[in-house]
Parts: sequence; structure tokens; C-alpha cells
Amino acid sequence: MRISTSQYFGMNVQTMDDQQSTLAQLYQQLSSGVSLQTPSDNPVGAAQAVQLSMQAATLSQYADNQNTALAHLQAEDSSLTSVSSVLNAITTQLVHAGDGSLNDANRGSIATELQGLRNQLMGIANGTDGSGNYLYGGYQATTAPFSVAPSGAVQYNGDNGVQNVQVTSTRNIPVSDTGQAVFMSTSTAGSAPVTGGALGNSGTGAISGVTTNNTTDPTNSDKFTINFTSATTYTVTDNTANTTSAPQTYTAGQPITLGGGGQSVTISGAPNAGDNFTVAPAARTADVFANLDSVIAALQTPVNGQSGQVNLKNALNTALTQFQNTLNNVTTVQTSVGGREQEIQALQSITLSNNLQTQSNLADLTQTDLTSVISKYTMTQFSLQAAQQGFSMIQKLSLFDYIGN
Repeated sequence: MRISTSQYFGMNVQTMDDQQSTLAQLYQQLSSGVSLQTPSDNPVGAAQAVQLSMQAATLSQYADNQNTALAHLQAEDSSLTSVSSVLNAITTQLVHAGDGSLNDANRGSIATELQGLRNQLMGIANGTDGSGNYLYGGYQATTAPFSVAPSGAVQYNGDNGVQNVQVTSTRNIPVSDTGQAVFMSTSTAGSAPVTGGALGNSGTGAISGVTTNNTTDPTNSDKFTINFTSATTYTVTDNTANTTSAPQTYTAGQPITLGGGGQSVTISGAPNAGDNFTVAPAARTADVFANLDSVIAALQTPVNGQSGQVNLKNALNTALTQFQNTLNNVTTVQTSVGGREQEIQALQSITLSNNLQTQSNLADLTQTDLTSVISKYTMTQFSLQAAQQGFSMIQKLSLFDYIGN
């Protein structure tokens, strides 16, 4: 096959053009630091880069969600610590109020202290996070969850919605607890049934705590009332089952069986006809503000005679059990919050590691390998220079050049 002079010249010019183009591409990679400029540079690598970029964006969003969730849980954790501190202060005041040497004025001062603690607890219950959203309002994050009704009672205005945040592709984590769960409920596990005596009792009967004889008895969750029909007889009413026992003979300090026998209490002293006592499961004596109002009212009531002393003792014992149950509930909630914090912190480490690996893989696909590209650039440059010099020499190989020489 014969190659004409024009074809030969065209082939050499095309080769040098290609080398010039390659040099320009390599120079662009060196100056920008990006080796994958367009999909045509590496179609397979470009597809992988798109997938890695999407994965990196997703991981980055999960990291932001984890930071948001952790901040919210840390705000609640701090708030619950404050709640526990207030509840412990209330318990201390109640123990002090049981001092038999105190008079009505002293107890009135304690009631005032408890009112201040009530206001403090109310402020914590209406606390907000760093974004100004209420911690305990459920889905009603922009409305104060607790308010004081015209009657003076505290009411809950939130709902039972629990906010969740997607922290990984497979994990949706709760980042809040409702005011109902924290301030209006008690945890069944670890909480004690609550006993109490009516403030209007005229005798000197004092009720003990509950003794559990059989933990599996279904009547343990019922509410009972012990009514004294005379100073020596009483009946036990299961308010849940709506049944009343036959009159029984009262002996001070002897166990009084409740329901199916799973629980019992003792009453000491000398109750009068018409006196009554109650036993309720912990979950039904849950409203911390109502319980606080009740004991404040008891402390503000003048103590008259021995019956008044016993009634106050019963009220204080009831309150102490109630607030211990509330503290147990708050501790349970805080433990759950702490567990969720630890889980998010572990997920943050995993997400960070995955994100770094994804970024590294993406960089391997798209960023310039300086050593390799500089080597290619130098070799291409040398090749171009050699081609140019060779082509220049070949151009002179003609008969006219030979004759001229």
C-alpha cells in the first residue's frame, strides 16, 4: 500500500494533535486535582462516583440527625437530673415535717417551702431545649405542657406523642418523653403500693405500708378501702371488683388481708366508727403535682389532739411513698434516656468511620494521583517533542533540498 505525502503529513499532524490533547487533559487534572472531569473519562468510575456521592450525602444527613437527637436527649437528661434533685428536696422536707416537736407554724413554714419546690418543679416541667421547643409536650412542642387551672390544680396540655429521629437506615430513635410519662405516671417495677388514711378520721388509727404475700395475685393491682363500721369491726371493699367483705373483728397490729390474699396491711391505734383507709397500686397515684398539693394542704391543717397527729402521720407516710415512686419513675426514664444517648454515640462513631471510608473511596476514583499523572505528562511531553523534531527533519527530505545542498 502506497502512502502519499499528504497522507503521511496528515498522520503526523494528527498524532501531534492527539498528544497535545492528552497533555491538555493531564494538565487540567494536575491543576484541578480532579482526575474524573466528565463521565466519558471513565464511564464505570463515573457511575461508582455517583453512588459514592449519594452514600456520602446520606451518611452526612444521618450524622446531622444523630447530633440533633443527642442534643435533645442531653437536654432532657439534664432536666431529669434537676427533677430528681427537687424530688429529693421534697422528701427531705416531708421527713422533717414528721418531727413531733414541730407546731402548726413550723409545719406552715414547711408547706411554704414545698410550694416553692412545686413552682420549681413546674418550671422544669415547662423547660425547653436549645431550639426553644418544650421538652415534655409530646407533639405539642410549641405549647407549654403544664399550666395552672383556675382551681389551682396543675393540668397537662401536651399529648402522648413521642418524637423520633431517623439516625441510621434501620434505626428510628425516640428523642423525647412526654410530661404524662414523667410527671403523671409511675413505673410499676420498683414502685410500692400507696396507703393512706382520710384526713377526717376521728380516731387514732395509723396504717402501715403494704406487705406483699403473693406477687402473682391479680388483685394486687386493685384499689381497696378499709371502712370501720365501729371501733372494733371493719369491712374491706375492693373498689376495682366492686365487692365488699363481711364485717371483721379489728385487732390492732394484726394483718388485714386484701383481695385474694396477695397483699396485707396492718393498722395500729384505735380507729373510730366512720374512719377509713385506702390502699392503691402505685400506677394510680401518679400525679406529682396533685400529690404535692395534698400534702401541702395536710401541713396547713391545724393539728388538734392525738387524732390530728395520727392523721398528719398517715398523710406524710402516703406522700413519702408517692414521691419515692415518682423518683423511681424519673430514674427509670432517665436510665432509658442515658441508654439512648449511649446508642447514638456508638452510632456516631460507626457513621463517622463509614463516611471517612466512603470519602476515601470517592477520592480514589475522582482525585488526581499526582505521581502517576506527572509521570504520564512528562512522557507525553517528551513524545510530543520527539515527534515534532522528527517531523521537522522528515520535512527536509526532498530532492530539492538534496540538490540545494
